[in-house]
Amino acid sequence: MSTHTSTRPQLSAERRRVVFSSYLGSTIEYYDFLLYASASAIVFPEVFFSNLEPFAATIASFGTFAAGYIARPLGGVIFGHFGDTLGRKRVLLASMFLMGISSTLIGFVPSTASIGSLAAVILVLLRVCQGIAVGGEWGGAALMALEHSDHKSRGFAASFVNAGAPSGAALGTFVLSIAAAAMSPESFLSWGWRIPFILSFLLLALGLFIRSTISESPIFQAAMDKLDEDERRSPPFPIAEVLRHPRSVVLTMLGGSSGFALQVLLSTFSVRYATDHGATRSTVLSMFSLASVISVFFVVGFAALSDRWGRKPVMLCGLLLFLFYLYPHFWLLGTANSVLILIGFTVALGIHALIFGPLAAFVSEQFGTGSRYTGASLGYQFATLIGAGFTPSILAYLYPGAGSSLLPVILFLGIMTVLSGFAIMLTRETRHADLTA
Repeated sequence: MSTHTSTRPQLSAERRRVVFSSYLGSTIEYYDFLLYASASAIVFPEVFFSNLEPFAATIASFGTFAAGYIARPLGGVIFGHFGDTLGRKRVLLASMFLMGISSTLIGFVPSTASIGSLAAVILVLLRVCQGIAVGGEWGGAALMALEHSDHKSRGFAASFVNAGAPSGAALGTFVLSIAAAAMSPESFLSWGWRIPFILSFLLLALGLFIRSTISESPIFQAAMDKLDEDERRSPPFPIAEVLRHPRSVVLTMLGGSSGFALQVLLSTFSVRYATDHGATRSTVLSMFSLASVISVFFVVGFAALSDRWGRKPVMLCGLLLFLFYLYPHFWLLGTANSVLILIGFTVALGIHALIFGPLAAFVSEQFGTGSRYTGASLGYQFATLIGAGFTPSILAYLYPGAGSSLLPVILFLGIMTVLSGFAIMLTRETRHADLTA
């Protein structure tokens, strides 16, 4: 009896430490990754594509943004393989290191005015490295939180990984907005925008220290303990198992895609839309940052709700609300009123949390332990590629600037939402699934 009571607090403390490290790691990764999203909307067209017309420069800038999303599935395959065969923890440390170094170096890339088109090439290469890193980060962080938790709270625990996305977006946008407000536009475009990227190095050091203190996933460790000597020497290829039964990857990919379309709609297109309609750049960034902080509570709250009601009902509710909210969202942003802009972003991120909160558990629970890192990473990262990778460029094409019709934008996002809804309905409900089976 004494052994039992002394062990329970230790396990509980370890779970909290794992969940916190997953949240912190995800926050740092998405600070780096989504900071690039904001910079691609308001900085990079003028710094790296100044030799192009404004519209072409915006499209080119968003093209470099898309490069990171194209690389994410590759990162999922590479890091997923080693995460399923060597362990979750070591792979997470490697992915965080790659992301931190890539982001820091972006802050030192010379402008096109200094070295010509080579600047854009270097920017794209570093963005690809970011994509590979975050492609490996998410799956491991989600699985560590998920596989350390009991079945009654898996959605809640795993949601802290996704809560890191708005936290990272808020942190990155806040730092960027402070830099934009504290100096002249010329100084900001010359060197001020680099500060948030260079700060990534400090976050990297903190994240590596925290993550090094946690233990390996008990479910993964138990699975490895069951392998015989031959299986240990010649581990299977997880990607082969995933591709042998591709249904789960396809459905999770389509099911999560519209959630990422909404995420990138808010961090790129909506920011530009509000500034085009009279709001100042610093005001819009500040309101989006504040709304992102508020949305963290929505993400974990709706994930906890999915532990009671199921992943599918909560996510489908979010998709339906997304459809009805699209037009009011743009009306609020077009008022140039800071309070209404804050309301617009907050409501949109609250709806997004209905989809995004349960998503980590929804995707991860579709796969077995031996291929869960690879399968979950592929499903999730292909969802980001479809939903977010090309969405900024498509929206910029459908809506060239103030005075254009919003109807093509709303139709495009509406079609994506309906497709996601059908895919989610075709998946199995997994909130009571046995992850050790």
